[in-house]
Amino acid sequence: MSTTFLTSWKVRIGLGILAFFCLLALFGPWVVDTLLGLDPRANDISVIAQPPSGEHLLGTNQFGQDILAQIVEGARGSMYVGLVGAVVGTAMAILVGVPAGYYGGRVDAALNFLTNLFLVMPVLPLILIVAGYLEGTGLTTIALIIGFFGWSGGARTLRAQALSIANRDFVRAMRMLGERGRRLVFAEVLPHLTGLIASMFLHAMIGAVMAEAGLAFLGISDSSAISWGTMIQSAQQQSAVLRGLWWWFVPPGLCIALIGTASALVNFGVDELANPKLRAARPASVRRAKRLARAGSGA
Repeated sequence: MSTTFLTSWKVRIGLGILAFFCLLALFGPWVVDTLLGLDPRANDISVIAQPPSGEHLLGTNQFGQDILAQIVEGARGSMYVGLVGAVVGTAMAILVGVPAGYYGGRVDAALNFLTNLFLVMPVLPLILIVAGYLEGTGLTTIALIIGFFGWSGGARTLRAQALSIANRDFVRAMRMLGERGRRLVFAEVLPHLTGLIASMFLHAMIGAVMAEAGLAFLGISDSSAISWGTMIQSAQQQSAVLRGLWWWFVPPGLCIALIGTASALVNFGVDELANPKLRAARPASVRRAKRLARAGSGA
């Protein structure tokens, strides 16, 4: 299944982009600090708002800080929020959706009511209110808030899939043999949902990165932390667009756009693999079919 999943060029490109940003978040700050000797928080008044040059490849901002160093440091902050938010959101979706679909009855009614409640809630205003009233809104707090309010859609999908698997013959046979419900949920039902959970985790991670950027742009974030969202928010405060300082806000915006593009490519590739009607014929298959057609007409 994993080999088939990686045959799509869209999936490979999307996963490659995500892997690049993950490696950038892990090792980028060390490379920038050790090899390039740049500090994302260092102010140099002699190079304020300088365009890209040989000394500063992506230029500097209004405070004389190197944009390249901040992009690399911001990758760690944004990917950290995406990872923590995705872990929290996916875990809550599993804990609510899978038992609801498997057990049914009153358990399903209670958990489904909770899911529906979060589905109809205005998520963005709630996040703004909670994040605005919490003291010390750092990246971890932002990630936890995003994950806590972003699990309901995934729980609804997992509930439907768990309900389908719970009614299959092998699950019914194991129930008749006296297997406990907890073991069936985690040892039999949950492994059949790993592909869906992996895709859900990826989607939640991208959503958390974009949500953090939006919250930072609105001013609800830790001003001392560096992320792509805080970079865009700082550029907006200093009127970088009006002053023509494009090198300040374009690179972080481009990174966020690449993250969204990678997620879209992976989703498109998964859809093509899951739905044969969307799957385009490969060039090699088309050429082979043409050769066979010519051979048949010649015969």
